[in-house]
Amino acid sequence: MSNLFGALVGAAIDRQDGDSGIKGAIIGTVAEAAIKAIVPVVATYALGWAVQYGIRKGWHAVTGEDPAASA
Repeated sequence: MSNLFGALVGAAIDRQDGDSGIKGAIIGTVAEAAIKAIVPVVATYALGWAVQYGIRKGWHAVTGEDPAASA
């Protein structure tokens, strides 16, 4: 039931080509599951990068040196 939206969208797209919609429903379900798995990982990475970037800019503003340049 949780992948119903992906299945419906996939079937509708597949039916536009004149097919039965079964293959589209399967692909839509798989795509929705993949998106549900990937989005939290990407969001966590982006948040971590933003925090690291902000700390680096703050350190550079306070001390005048870039901590990554010395590594």
